[in-house]
Amino acid sequence: MDVQITEEVIAIIAGLAATEVEGVNSMAGGITNEIVAKLGRKNLAAGVNVSCVENVVKVVLSLVIEVGYNIPEVCRNVQERVKTTIENMTGLAVDTVDIKIANVNIDN
Repeated sequence: MDVQITEEVIAIIAGLAATEVEGVNSMAGGITNEIVAKLGRKNLAAGVNVSCVENVVKVVLSLVIEVGYNIPEVCRNVQERVKTTIENMTGLAVDTVDIKIANVNIDN
């Protein structure tokens, strides 16, 4: 049996996992967990770039971080959550999870 998982599906998984981490306000595309709950799956891959070559995944995330959080710590937590979630859900190996901080949210 052959199962193929598209890069878009992997990007959706990565985006959802990243926005579950404390300190992450949203993906750079403006998608938050609250918006996801209201809108469903549309545009869940915003702010996520995925490449999958020979079942090895590389992910680049663009994040908006909440002000007051330790950025390196939040990034390590995001990297761990995204890697674990993709590997558990797809069975694919994640090589890298790179993060770009696009903005810091100062609105409370």
